[in-house]
Amino acid sequence: MAEPPCQTGRAERPSPWADADRIVLAHARDSGIVAIALDGADERGRRPLTAGELPAWVAAREADRSVRWVWASTARWYPVLLAAGVRVQRCHDLRLSHAILRDARPTVASLRDEAARPWDAPDVAPAPSQGEVLFELDAPGARSPRDDADEVLAELARQDAALDGAPDAGRLRLLLAAESAGALLAEEMRAAGAPWDAAHHDRILTETLGPRRAGGLPERMARLAAEVRAALGDPTVSLDSHPRLLRALHAAGIMVESTSKWELGEISHPAIPPLLEYKRLSRLLTANGWSWLDEWVRDGRFRPVYVPGGVVTGRWASSGGGALQLPRQLRGALRADPGWRIVDADVAQLEPRVLAAMARDERMAEAARGRDLYAGIVASGAVGTRAEAKLAVLGAMYGATTGDSGRLVPRLRNVFPRAMALVDDAARVGEEGGTVSTWLGRTSPPPDDGWRAAQAAASRAGAAPGEETRARRMARDRGRFTRNFVVQGTAAEWALAWLADLRLRLAQLPPVPPEEAAPRSGPAFARRAHVAFFLHDEVIVHAPAVHADAAAEAMRASAAAAGRLLFGSFPVDFPLELTVSESAAKD
Repeated sequence: MAEPPCQTGRAERPSPWADADRIVLAHARDSGIVAIALDGADERGRRPLTAGELPAWVAAREADRSVRWVWASTARWYPVLLAAGVRVQRCHDLRLSHAILRDARPTVASLRDEAARPWDAPDVAPAPSQGEVLFELDAPGARSPRDDADEVLAELARQDAALDGAPDAGRLRLLLAAESAGALLAEEMRAAGAPWDAAHHDRILTETLGPRRAGGLPERMARLAAEVRAALGDPTVSLDSHPRLLRALHAAGIMVESTSKWELGEISHPAIPPLLEYKRLSRLLTANGWSWLDEWVRDGRFRPVYVPGGVVTGRWASSGGGALQLPRQLRGALRADPGWRIVDADVAQLEPRVLAAMARDERMAEAARGRDLYAGIVASGAVGTRAEAKLAVLGAMYGATTGDSGRLVPRLRNVFPRAMALVDDAARVGEEGGTVSTWLGRTSPPPDDGWRAAQAAASRAGAAPGEETRARRMARDRGRFTRNFVVQGTAAEWALAWLADLRLRLAQLPPVPPEEAAPRSGPAFARRAHVAFFLHDEVIVHAPAVHADAAAEAMRASAAAAGRLLFGSFPVDFPLELTVSESAAKD
């Protein structure tokens, strides 16, 4: 609902909110929340608000027209709105955008000067309890210095100036919009939670580890530990202590350098099979055992804390719950509510397809069209088997020079020269100490002082052979990093574009009647299909059964739209493995 027009004497003028293209939310100095309407860079009006008034006021603006909300951090502002059942379509997250623009090429000095320093710090917050809002906007100590209205406007001005002067501003603007949309979705997924069947999870743990025992190892793990100790002849060795276990192995004549499963798997000794099984079960118990279940699943929902842009390439990370490392055996616990469905979409070979599009390598794109990309590479004659194709492609993207991958990579150069030239050039730039950028403009960090010192030491007259060897190794390592950065980072951008388009398409689906709602998904999502889980190249939607097919079609359409948005008409496919089921279990 629009606000009444403001009165100025006898003249009547429209509300400043009616056609504002951006609205800033911040804290006025020494007072409460303030909303600031902007038309371009010009301020059109201010409105003081209490935290209690904020959700309804934002909802009214969203109902008026499409607004881009500008705030210091989505993680600080959006949870309050979602808790009140209010969603927004678009935002500009200043903190995330600052990190991208600060490091973009060419560097913008104003984003690196002293005044902009507070924007370099991450959000700091205590680990939230399930269902709690991460920040209360008017709680004592909740404000960040970045939330001050003057500081928010100053940072927005710096970012606007940086974009105005950027040589490829269109791509950077798209990247900032995608990054900010990802921040909205991260909070939406946490607010709705992934539907989680705690009883099913408990059954899997009990069947796999043995019954839970207070103050001790589960039964099966305890039995395996006893077998290992007996085989080693050491009844007290701790299998969870790397130094102690290594000493016990050496004492038993097993002269390994580490306790990695790869090295232990080469050894023939009665202690090794139960030890490897113990280590496998220990990983499950530590990462997703009963303690994890108690901490992260409540009222039928798993609510992890996602960190958009948490990896240097732009991939997401998680600061709680380990959402991006979900074991396959537990996927069956991600289970839809009654009357709802899990719609799961997995894009096949995302990074190689992105590489083909970036390089404009039509032969590689043709190998991927309408089929498994690795099978297409076999059909091209580059290699003989699908396994070799996968090794070759991964070796190309990660810089393998030895073993089977190193042997196969040169064959790709003959068949797909454009794709290989792109990653080879990125590696060369990295080896020389330069920086590289993703398709939309996220820039890799420069080499650190240790790297530069090593190269300088190797370049001086009379450098020792060891210094030269160390410098070459560090240069190659950096080349492998930049080689992968351009591909992994661009794949992350494609995934963000997919997510951003999908959340808007799902919002177009009508709500189901109250009697068909899933109330544990919270006020914003109880009656609507929504993204519930995200793992780099896989998206899971929780949808009412009546909308499951529409949600699946939205996922397909969004994947195609993301490809067009980033790569235009270049003919590369991004096919999805799509399933509609009651759970996320995979065979």
